[in-house]
Amino acid sequence: MAAAVAAGVTSALEAADAALARIAAYDAVQPQVWIERLDPEVVHAYARAVDARIAAGEVLPLAGATFAIKDNIDLAGLPTTAGCPDFAYAPEASAVVVQRLIAAGAIPVGKTNLDQFATGLNGTRSPHGAPHCVFNRAFVSGGSSSGSAVAVGAGLVDFALGTDTAGSGRVPAAFNNLVGFKPTKGRWSTSGLMPACRSLDCISVFTHDLDDAELVDAVAAGFDAADPFSRPLEDRPRGAKRLGVPLPQQRNFLGDATAAYLYEQALERFAADGAEIVPIDIDFLSEAAQLLYGGPWVAERTTALKTMLAEKPDAIDPTVRTIVEAGLGVTAVELFEGEYRLKALARRAEAMWDEIDLLVLPTAPTAFRIAEMKAEPIRLNAALGLYTNFVNLLDMSALAVPAGFRGGDVGFGVTLIGPAHADRALIAAARPYLARPDAPAPVLDLGDKMETVTLAVVGAHLEGMPLHWQLTSRNARFLGAAKTADSYRLYAIANSTPPKPALVFSEGGAPIAVELYELDLAAFGSFTAEVPAPLAIGSVTLDDGRTVKGFVAEPRALDGATEITGFGGWRAYIASL
Repeated sequence: MAAAVAAGVTSALEAADAALARIAAYDAVQPQVWIERLDPEVVHAYARAVDARIAAGEVLPLAGATFAIKDNIDLAGLPTTAGCPDFAYAPEASAVVVQRLIAAGAIPVGKTNLDQFATGLNGTRSPHGAPHCVFNRAFVSGGSSSGSAVAVGAGLVDFALGTDTAGSGRVPAAFNNLVGFKPTKGRWSTSGLMPACRSLDCISVFTHDLDDAELVDAVAAGFDAADPFSRPLEDRPRGAKRLGVPLPQQRNFLGDATAAYLYEQALERFAADGAEIVPIDIDFLSEAAQLLYGGPWVAERTTALKTMLAEKPDAIDPTVRTIVEAGLGVTAVELFEGEYRLKALARRAEAMWDEIDLLVLPTAPTAFRIAEMKAEPIRLNAALGLYTNFVNLLDMSALAVPAGFRGGDVGFGVTLIGPAHADRALIAAARPYLARPDAPAPVLDLGDKMETVTLAVVGAHLEGMPLHWQLTSRNARFLGAAKTADSYRLYAIANSTPPKPALVFSEGGAPIAVELYELDLAAFGSFTAEVPAPLAIGSVTLDDGRTVKGFVAEPRALDGATEITGFGGWRAYIASL
C-alpha cells in the first residue's frame, strides 16, 4: 500500500494525484459515495508533507497511502454530519485514529456517505443517496459504512475507515469483495467518533488484503487515556484448528442457494488447510443479537440523538427515526433485565471458547436489491445482521474476508470471529485461507444463470451519454471503470448523430478510459446487432492484460475524424466542448 512511496518509486504527491483522478472519474458513476471532499490543494499539502518527511529520513509505514473517512468520524477541516446536514458540526481536531494514520504518512481525501447516524446495515438511509454495490448497482452496498466500502471496492483509495457497532464494517466488506477488520472494543480509540451505541462502537477499516489491514491496525491500535472506553493493548495468541460453525439446521441463507454453496466451499478450504470444522449450537448467539434492536440497547442510540429528536425530528431519516424513537419507551427495569440476560449469554460464550478456537460464519445470509430494501427497510435490514449483531455485545473481535461471488453479481463473504484481543490471531488464521489457489471462490454458475460477456464501452454508451439506455434496457451490470492498454487512439467521428468516437488499435497510442458492463449472451447478441457501421464489436485489450469485447472501428470511420487521444477518453473530450 505504501511501499512504492517509501522506496522512492513514486512520490506521495503522485499517489495523491492518482487517487484524485480516480475519484473524479468515478463521480460520473457514483457521486453519492462522498458527502464532502478535501480541496485538492489541501490533499496536496498532506502529500508534500509526507514527501518532505521521507526526504528527511523518516520511516513512515503508511507513506502516501490515501484513505477515506466515514462521516461520523472527525476530520479537521471538514464538518462531521453523520449523514444529517442539520446535525453538522465543525470538529476542532481530527479523531485520534485519524491523527495516528496521518502521523504515519497516510493522506486523507474526504468524508464518505453512510446510513444516517450509522443506523443500518444496508446503505440506503441517507439524504445524499444510496451508494450501490460496486459489482451490480441494483444491489445495496451494505452499510452503514456504505461510502467507505465503495471507495475501496472501486479502487478510489487505498483504505477507508468505517465504524462497526452491529456489522457495519463487515457486511459492506462482503458485498464489495473486501477485507473488513473490526477490532476488539477499545483497541482503537473512539475519541472523535459521533456515537451510535457508545458502549459498543468500534472504528473499523476496509482494505483489499490482509497485509493492509494488519498495517493499519499496527498504526491505529493503542490506549487512549482520553477515551473512557479505551483498553490497554493486548494481542492474545489463539489457534485456528477448531473452527465453530452453526448446526446444519441453523444455517439460514434466506433461500439463497448460491450463498449456501459458497459458505460450504469456504469451510472446505479451511478444512483443506487442516482445520477441524466443529458444528455448534449458536442459538444463544442469535438471542444475544436480538438484544441490540429488540432489547434495551436501542435506547443507547436514542441517547446519542436525544437533542435531535427533541428539536429537529423531521431532519432524521424516517426509518432511522422510527428505530431510535423506540428507545424513548425503554425503562430502567428493562435495561437491567437486558444486562442480566446478556451476562448469562456472555458466560456461555466464554465456555464456547473452550470448545473451539474461532467461529467461521457467513458475513450476511444474502444480499438485497435497493428497491427491495426500500420496500421493506426494517425487516430486510435486520436480516443482514443475522450473523453480526451479537459480536460487540459479547465483546468479540471479527475479520470479514471474501468468499466468492453470487454469479458475478454481488460479493459473498465469511467472518472469522474470536474472543476479545484475538485480532492478530484472526489475521493469521485468514492468511492460509486467502492464499489458497481456490480462494476466494470463483464466480459460480448453479445452472440458473446464462453465460455472460464483458463489454467495454468508450463513447455514447457511457453512463449519462445518449445511448446508455441501450445497456440499461438489457439489464447490463456495471462492473467498473477501466482503461485500455496504451496501444489505442481515439477519434471523434465526423457528422455522427449522436456524436460517437472511434477506438483504433495503433502502436504508440495511449490508455483510453472505458466502462465495463456484463450482459448475458442473448442481451449481448441483440446489442451487437444494433451497432451501426462504421463501428463494430471486436476485442479490446485492457491495461491489466485482459481482453474483453468492445467497440472498434472500420478504416472509413476516420474520414474527416478529429483525433482526441490526448483527452484520455470520450467523457473528457465532451466536457471540453
